[in-house]
Parts: sequence; structure tokens; C-alpha cells
Amino acid sequence: MWASPSSTALSVPSIPAAGWRRRRHCRAELSPPPHGPLPKKVVVFGAGWAGFASAHHLIKQGFDVTLLEAGIGPAEEIGVRGFWYPYRNIFSVVDELGVEPFTKWTKAAFYSPEGIEVELPIFQDLPRLPAPLGALIYPQFPRLPLVDRLTPIPLMAAVIDFDNTDMAWRKYDAMTSRELFKQFGCSRRLYQEVFGPVVQVGLFAPGEQCSAAATLGMLYYYVLSHQQNFDVVWCRGTVEEKILSPWLKSLELKGLKFHGNRKPTDFIINEESGCISGVACGQEIHKADAFILAVGVSALQSIITSSPLLQTRQEFMNVLKLDTIDVVSVKLWLDRKVKIPNAANVCYGFDDSAGWTFFDLSSIYDDYDNEAATVLETEIYNASQLLPLKDEQIVANVMPYLRKCIPEFQEAVIVQQMVVRCPMSATHFSPGSYRYMMRGSTSFPNLFMAGDWIVNRHGSWSKEKAYVTGLEAANRVVDFLGEGNFAKIIAVEEDEPHIEALRNFNRRANEIRSQLPLARPARNGVLIRVFFKTRFLPYKIREDYTNLFGPALKYKQCPSSLLVDSLCGRIGRNKGEMIEYDLIRESTKSSFFSLIFLSGISTYVPGVLGCGHRRGLW
Repeated sequence: MWASPSSTALSVPSIPAAGWRRRRHCRAELSPPPHGPLPKKVVVFGAGWAGFASAHHLIKQGFDVTLLEAGIGPAEEIGVRGFWYPYRNIFSVVDELGVEPFTKWTKAAFYSPEGIEVELPIFQDLPRLPAPLGALIYPQFPRLPLVDRLTPIPLMAAVIDFDNTDMAWRKYDAMTSRELFKQFGCSRRLYQEVFGPVVQVGLFAPGEQCSAAATLGMLYYYVLSHQQNFDVVWCRGTVEEKILSPWLKSLELKGLKFHGNRKPTDFIINEESGCISGVACGQEIHKADAFILAVGVSALQSIITSSPLLQTRQEFMNVLKLDTIDVVSVKLWLDRKVKIPNAANVCYGFDDSAGWTFFDLSSIYDDYDNEAATVLETEIYNASQLLPLKDEQIVANVMPYLRKCIPEFQEAVIVQQMVVRCPMSATHFSPGSYRYMMRGSTSFPNLFMAGDWIVNRHGSWSKEKAYVTGLEAANRVVDFLGEGNFAKIIAVEEDEPHIEALRNFNRRANEIRSQLPLARPARNGVLIRVFFKTRFLPYKIREDYTNLFGPALKYKQCPSSLLVDSLCGRIGRNKGEMIEYDLIRESTKSSFFSLIFLSGISTYVPGVLGCGHRRGLW
């Protein structure tokens, strides 16, 4: 829907003169009233959670706000998206809007080709345990042994060490998610059946393609920080229909100007001030006092490639180095009612490269509540191999997986289908990508950024982070223009006392270690673990010897076999009795607790906490 140009949109000289006379007349009507000047103007690009957050606050502060969107309406979210317990800022604004779009808290399940693997309860209904015990104890694992469920305990060393600071992100970002779980002792089975699927649907890619820093941030926010954080509600229809469209109408009543089908093609700079003075959207130029780019990675990359001005700034050129992920959504109408135990389901093991979920829309959406048939939606992440296929081929790929999860689908017939392809629609938090992510402020004094991929220190994730960065961008506009009040941003729930105490102790210990010449080099040491067959016990019981070699260059370049020989000589064991070994060079896990867990706990409890480190299991 094309809106008529506002006073902030000036046509270029190629427009006929009559058009110019009409616009001059409009500008005369909006001349400053006798009692004061016109409000300052702000242009926001992107009608998603970030853009709406910025526009919402700036309108309340009396600014003249224009919201531009590449589509015809509010930016639709990909498929079905949950609203998790810690989305406190989003729940607050939804209450302010006076809408009631959400279901009750729901349970979820994980499926593999063998059937159901994990059943998640509603955690807030259960007695609260210190983190992360609730996340480990309360879920039902029909097939996963207790010994595997205990192996993530050493991972808390990394969780404690990762405090969402810039240093923590740079420290863990070069490592892959899979390496993180392996090096901190998680068993292979636990990774394959629990953590791997969580990473695939949370970060949209397999663990070997995801940053360990992003993994720790996502896991801590949703799973490990507080027991109830993984509880989720769903929108009882599309987010656009239930939340964004009513929100847009309320903002337009307050003076917001919304224009769809507008894509920025270049920016105009004021050479004297260094500020952006206008933005071109095809044949239109929108002038304003401040600008907010609240768009995703692929949208910003498209803007950068068409804007010579943005190409002069390294921070924007770095964005071109970021990757995105393809998503495919498949909605199916079946000819009969099929009982699906849980509304939301995570699936894995069918395709190593793609994670996927399926949702029972009959129990989530109001529109399908009385349907005689079953309506479900499947989302496949990292689905580039499906994009070129025809709809029928994609459905043919999906149905065998669904039938393995829910056997009742075997007899059901598809009566209607809808396939939506979303290329380059999700951010890929790949190893090493953090240094290319943008911050909220830019080298242009009046151009600000917002979105779920923008670096900030709030600690939230996904749409909650997008909303928070939108408020942060609005606050930067308020600060730059010197008018209005700052938005109040609800902080994430504080760390539980024992986590906070451990983090403080870890920081102090690391500060002390960094000042000791003998301890400082341990950051670049070599950690080696050797497993021997125990002489008087069954073969499955193994002895575990761990040694942290010094940082000297000779150790870093020394062949693994010589390091194993050295360790065997130190402990007086025959190398012929060795079953396997694991060696980590230049480990990033230099924190105090990392060394304690890897060199201490894993040594003394090899049958439980140390089993994930064994090369044979990975």
C-alpha cells in the first residue's frame, strides 16, 4: 500500500512542476505555529520489533516520526515464534497496548528418528531449584541415561566465565559450539540429543557452524540462568495480525507516518556537521534530524551495496562479511484430527545440517480451533538445499520426518499446503562473526542501529533483544537531539546468588592470575588427558590422568605423541596400556573455573564428569 508523501518526503527534480507546487502548498500548511517550532523529525527503517520499539517511544516523546518498511505492511516474522518467560519488555508493551494475543504456558518435546527423546514441563509450576539444576532434573528423558545428563556440569565453568562483556565475547567467539561442549565434558549423546538440537533451532545452524559465544549467551538466557526461563507462550495467530497491526494503528492515531514499499538506496550527508541529512528511497528523499536503521543483516547488506556513502565507512563494510541463513516454512492441512501431544516440537537426527520444528496450529491459533482437520506448521532452518525445489518436493521431504515423530500421520492425507521460502532471513552467528557485528551507535552522529544482531549488553536474545535495541536506539536519539525522556528498559533478571558469587570470585581470581608471571602464560598452555585401561576393574572403567603443560613454544609445537610420552613418564605408566588421549592446544578456557573443572573435577570423577572429553565418544 503506497501512502501519500508526507512533509518529510521531497520529490526529486524529475517530477513534473505541478507536483512541486502541490508539495509547497502542503509545506505551507505545516509552517511553524505561533506558539513554537515544529517537532524534530526522526526516520526509522524497519517495521519489526526493533523499529516499532523506537517509533513507539519517540512518538510518546513528541517527535515527528516516519516509519519506513520494504514490504507493504509490518515486517512479518518467519513462521511461528514463541514468547519466552524472560521477554519482560515485550510483555510490558503488549499489556500497554491492551491486546491479549498469547496462549497459556505450554509444554514442548524433542523428537529423533527413534521417537520422543525429551519432554519439557512447565518449569514455573515446579519447585524452584538453584540454576541450572531445574533444567537438568525436571525434563523427562525416556532414553538418555543419568550419567549423560550429568556431563554438562563442567560446562558451568564456561557459563560462569562468560559474563556477556566484550572480552568474554571475543574470547569464546572463535570457538565453535560443538568444540565448546566437547572440551567442557558433555557426552556425545547429550550433545546429539539435547544441546545440539537446541543450538540448531536457537541459532539456526549446526553446532560446528555456530559461535560458542553466541551459544553461551543463548543457552544462559533461555535455559541455564533461571529454571522458569524456558517456559513459553505462543501467539494465537500471526504476530502481524495479533500484535504488530494493532500496534501500528495505535501509533498512526498518535501521529506516526507509515510508508510501505520503501527501500533506502542511499544517504545524504551534511559535510559541515558530518550528520546524515536525508535518505533516498528511489525517487523520494526523506529529510530528518535523526535516523534509525532497524533492519536485519541481509536487508542492511542490500542497502550498503547500493549506498556509496555507507561504503566509505568500515563498520558498514564489515557487515558484508556476515552470513545469513535460509528458512523454509511449510503449513499443512490434514484430512483428519490427529492428536499431537505437545503444541511445539523440536526435531533432530533426520538431517545433520538442518534443524527443524513443527507446531500444532490447531491448538495454538484461534482460527483453527474448531477445524475438523489438523493444521500444523513445520519450519526448517539452514534449508538452502530446499529453496530451489518445488512445493510438492519440499512437502515430500517433510512428511516422512513427521510420520516418524507422530505415527498417526501415516494414515493422514494432505488436503492443502502452503510453502514459504525465506532466503537469507536469519542471522548466522558463525565463529568469528562477533567482530563484524555493529554497535548501536555509528560513525555518523545521528544514525543509529537496532536489531537482534546488534551488539549490546542487556543479555536478552531474539525478539526481546530486538525490542530492547529499538528502545536503546530511541534513547540515543533523545540524547542526540536533547529533547524528551529516556525509555525505561526492564533489565534481565539478576543472576542467582550462587552464580553471581562464583562470577565475582572468578573475576577476582583471573585478575590475580593475570598479575602473576608464572600464571599468565597458562592461557596458552596445552591441556592433555590420557586414558588407561584399569588393571583390576572391568574394561569399561578407565583411569583418567590430566596434565596442563606450560606455555613454552616447544610444547605448543611439540607433536602429540611426544607430549603423551612425557605424561606417561611423569606418572610412571606404560604407554602400551593407553586407550586414548585428548589434547587441547592454546585453549581459550583460561579462566580460573575452567582450569579447575578441566584439570581437577574431570580427573577425579572420570566415569561421570570426564566422559565427554574422551576422543572415542566424539
